[in-house]
Amino acid sequence: MAAKSDGAAVSVEDDNTPRSLSEPGNPAAPSRCTAAGGKPYTLLDCCWVLCSLLVFLSDGGTDLWLAAVYYLRGEYWWFGLTLVFVVVPSTVVQVLSFRWFVYDYSELSAGDGTLSTKDSDQRGGNAPAVNAANVTPVYTSSGPAAAAGRVGSPRRCCTISMWVFQTVLHVLPLGQGWRYIHTLYLGIQSVWHSNAPRRHFKWRLMFESADITMLRLLEAFLKSAPQLVLQLSIMIHQNGVLPPQGLSASASLVSMAWVIASYQKVLRDSRDDKLPMSYKAVIAQMLWHFFTIGARTVAFALFASVFQLYFGIFIVSHWCVMTFWIIQGETDFCMSKWEEIIYNMVVGIIYIFCWFNVKEGPSRLRMALYYSVTLAENVALTAAWYTYRGPQTSDSSALIVVCLVACSFALGTFFMLVYYCWLHPDGPVLGSQWGGCVDEGVVGTGGMVGVIDACLTPSQGSQTDMVITSPPRTLPRTKDKDTGEPIPGERDRDKDSCLPVFQVRPSPSSSPALLHRTSSTSRAQEGPVIRIDLPRKRYPAWDAHFIDRRLRKTILLLETTSAISPRIQYRSSLMGSKEVLEYETTV
Repeated sequence: MAAKSDGAAVSVEDDNTPRSLSEPGNPAAPSRCTAAGGKPYTLLDCCWVLCSLLVFLSDGGTDLWLAAVYYLRGEYWWFGLTLVFVVVPSTVVQVLSFRWFVYDYSELSAGDGTLSTKDSDQRGGNAPAVNAANVTPVYTSSGPAAAAGRVGSPRRCCTISMWVFQTVLHVLPLGQGWRYIHTLYLGIQSVWHSNAPRRHFKWRLMFESADITMLRLLEAFLKSAPQLVLQLSIMIHQNGVLPPQGLSASASLVSMAWVIASYQKVLRDSRDDKLPMSYKAVIAQMLWHFFTIGARTVAFALFASVFQLYFGIFIVSHWCVMTFWIIQGETDFCMSKWEEIIYNMVVGIIYIFCWFNVKEGPSRLRMALYYSVTLAENVALTAAWYTYRGPQTSDSSALIVVCLVACSFALGTFFMLVYYCWLHPDGPVLGSQWGGCVDEGVVGTGGMVGVIDACLTPSQGSQTDMVITSPPRTLPRTKDKDTGEPIPGERDRDKDSCLPVFQVRPSPSSSPALLHRTSSTSRAQEGPVIRIDLPRKRYPAWDAHFIDRRLRKTILLLETTSAISPRIQYRSSLMGSKEVLEYETTV
C-alpha cells in the first residue's frame, strides 16, 4: 500500500489513437459514463455505503460497550483484553489513514501543477534511486495550461481548519467513518454534475472507495477477528452469554464478511479488464464468508477454552505456513519489495480465518487445498474440545455445538458454490478452462474485447486495437535446432492451436452487439494519455494508479484541465505483438 511512487517515469501526451486502457470500471457501461470510470452511481451504491458505515459504527460501538460492561462488573482482565483488541488495531489503521490524508492534502495544498512521480526521499539503502520525468501535460482543451496551477489552492484558514478537523477525527478514531461520508458525497456529486465535473468526482469516488476498503480490510482482521475469538472463548469459559457479548461477537462476524465482499466488489469495479460484481453476487459472497468464518472462529474458541497455550502455538504455526505459501506464490500488490512482504504477512493473518485470493489465474485448486486444510483443522480442534471439555458442559450441549460448527461450514460451502456456479461476474466457473493464449491477463480497449480477440483468428476478431498490458510468459516457442530461427508457418499453427484450449465463460459482455458497441465507444475516445513506465499489475492486485498516490494526483490534475478524460497506458501497452515476442525472448 505505497503512498508514493517508486520512481517510475510518467509522461503525459495528447493521443487520439484509442490503443490504451480506458479508465477503471466496467467497459460495458453506457458511453456517457465510460469516460468517467464505469457505471453511474446508483441508489443501491448509496445504500451499500450507508450500510457499510452502519456496520463500521456497530462493530466499534459494541466492543466499547462490552468493555464498559466488563469494567462495571469488576472483570478487569476481560476488560483489558477487550480494550486492547480495540485500541491497538484502531491506532494502526488510523495512523495509516492519517498518513494518506497528510500526503494527499499536502499535495493538494501545494497546487503547483507540475506532474511528477519523483520521490522526495530514498526508497531504502538497497534500492537504487531512479529519477522520474517532470512533465508538463499537453492539453486538448482550448484553456491555457497554466490552469493546472490554479487547482487546489485553498485559503490558509480553510487549510488549518481541515487539518484540525482531520486530526480530531483520527484521534477519536473516526477516520474510516469520515471516509464513508466523503464517499457518499462524491457519489452524489458525480450524479448531479455535468460531464466534466462528473468525471472528476467519479475518479475521486473510485480512489476513496479503494482507500476505505483497504483500511477496513486491515482493521477487520486485526481487530474484529481476534475480538470475535476472544468473546466466544469468554462465553464458553463462563458457560453463558451476556447481551453485549452476543452483540459484539455478531457485529465482528458481520464486519469481516461484509468487508471481504466490499473489497472484492470495489477491486473489480476499479479494473477495466474485469466485469463488475452485482449486488446479488456480493451478498452471496458475504454469506459464504459469514458462515465459513463463523465455523472457523467457533472451532477456535472451543479449542482455546481448554488449551490456551496450544491454541497460541497453533495460530502462530498456521500463520507462518500460510505466509510462506503466499510468499512462494510471488504476489504483486505493492510498489516495493518490503511493502510486499508486509502485505503478505497481513494476508497470512487473513488466511487464519478465511480464503483470500492474492494470485492471478485459476484458483480452484488452491482454494480446494485451503478449504481441505481448514476443514481438517476445524474437525481436529472441535474433536479435541469435545474430548477434553469441562464437566459443566453436558453431552447434549456439546453435540449441539459440534453440529453448529459442521452446519455453518456446510452452509458457507453451499453459498460459495452458489457464487461460483451462478453469480460469478464472468459467468459459471464449472466446466470452463482458463489458460492458453492469454493466461497473463490480456486486455483491450474495451476490456474483455481484447481478451476475446487474443484467441480469435484475424478474420474472426473484432477490429479493436488490442493492448497487451503485460508480456505473456507462456507463448509457444519452436525453433530449428541448427539455426535457432522459428520454423516457417509454426507460429500460425501455434496461434490456431489455442482455439480449442481457450474458452470464454458465457456472459452478456461477450455478445457481438455489445462488443461492437464497446469497440465503437473506445474508438471515439480522444484526449491526453498518461504513459506509466511500469508493467500493469494483474488481477487480483490493484492497478498502480490506485495504490500510488502520485499517479492519482496526475490523473486528478488532468481531469480538471482536459475536456476529455485521460487514458492510461502501462509499459507493455506501447508494444506491438512483435515487440512483445522479442521482449519475452530477451527476458
